[in-house]
Amino acid sequence: MSTTRDSAANAGAASDAAKRRFLVRLVAVLSGGMFLDGYILGIIGTVVSIIADDLEFSNLWEGLIAAAALIGILVGSPLGGWLGDKFGRKPLFLIDMALFCVASGLQFFVDSAGVLFVVRLLMGVAIGVEYSVGWPMMSEFSPARLRGRLMGMGLIAFYVGFMVAYLVGYVLTTATDLSWQFILGTTTFLAVLLFVARIGLPESPRWLWNQGRTDEARTVAQKYLLDSNDLTDVQHEDTRKGTFGMLFSREYWRATVFCSVFWFCAVTPYFAIATFAASVLENYGLGSGLAGGVGLSAVAAAGVVVTVIFIDKIGRRRLTIPPQWLCAVVLAIIGFWVGAPPVVVLTLFLIFSFFNAMYNTLTGVYPAEVFPTEIRGLGTGFATAFSRIGAGLGTFVLPWSMDNIGVSATMLFAAGLVTVGAIVSQLLAPETAGVNLSQCSSGMQHGHSLANVSH
Repeated sequence: MSTTRDSAANAGAASDAAKRRFLVRLVAVLSGGMFLDGYILGIIGTVVSIIADDLEFSNLWEGLIAAAALIGILVGSPLGGWLGDKFGRKPLFLIDMALFCVASGLQFFVDSAGVLFVVRLLMGVAIGVEYSVGWPMMSEFSPARLRGRLMGMGLIAFYVGFMVAYLVGYVLTTATDLSWQFILGTTTFLAVLLFVARIGLPESPRWLWNQGRTDEARTVAQKYLLDSNDLTDVQHEDTRKGTFGMLFSREYWRATVFCSVFWFCAVTPYFAIATFAASVLENYGLGSGLAGGVGLSAVAAAGVVVTVIFIDKIGRRRLTIPPQWLCAVVLAIIGFWVGAPPVVVLTLFLIFSFFNAMYNTLTGVYPAEVFPTEIRGLGTGFATAFSRIGAGLGTFVLPWSMDNIGVSATMLFAAGLVTVGAIVSQLLAPETAGVNLSQCSSGMQHGHSLANVSH
């Protein structure tokens, strides 16, 4: 009898070990995709001036090419979210990486501004699909007690990718004779590796249950879900089809407004400043602009790490709201303090990068939590698209704004955007730490009801 119990315990332990290995694999491939996203968005900033000289294009083309990937995200995220909700997370998670491979490879052969714009646009579409499928998939497999931390790992990878892009771009442009086409094309190697690593991943059990495929859902949940409470929660899923109109229904308008506006106001100043970090810092008399840009990215990565460590311990709201108010104040000081010493300006930008990264981490967590399974991909995709309208405009407008209305006014406008995000978060941000996904989406229907759910 004792032998039987020991065998059962060993089987259970082995099963848990297999589930943990799967979770590590899922985090790795999702984080790899986010690293690639950050790298793609960051590498262009290191070679855009070289491309401009080589292809002899105007400031208009420079802004368009820098913003192309963000414009692509605007298309890819809602499309990918809708397709992911309709056909499943699994196929889209692989298809978007295949698109990454193709678009990345095309960068080796770019010979005109128009072609480069189209290629970067396609890469943006792939990034958009990644956001709207990857985060929902991660949330649907993660234990509630660790969900914020595991999803936040992707944001760490994103900022590290952005920082590595600056370092790689700097080294390759200063120490080698490699073409800018090759430098941009370095994204291809990681894309191919990730495509292979994603082959064989299972479908989300929550999506399967929502589709009425309950037997398959139970099988997948029993094999891959680490927490028994999450296994039970899967069976609380509705079996209904999601529609675009549900995003603005009485039940879910709060989730849509909060995620979209919060994300818009978080990423617009970040992308504008980070993409052109070198030129922004040089305007303040900081000659080593590229090094400063790497510093901003490194500090941002540290901010995400701190958030990931504490996100499931002290809660989402505390890491969302206070940092936004602080960043608004920092940008306002930069805007009003004309003639501030360069070291002070650099310090303020570093503070902004750290705390902006803290609440930016939540932009990748909240959407996958507060929308129900039937519109989780679509809701995440819509919020992503809305945020990228701001990120694209910010990236496109910032060079013009600095030249025509001045750096001071540009920073004050950025401070105003951050303030709007802080106000919306103060009013609508729920507390979802440690709460099962079905409770997260139902609780958001009633404002702050989740804030009182015990962990």
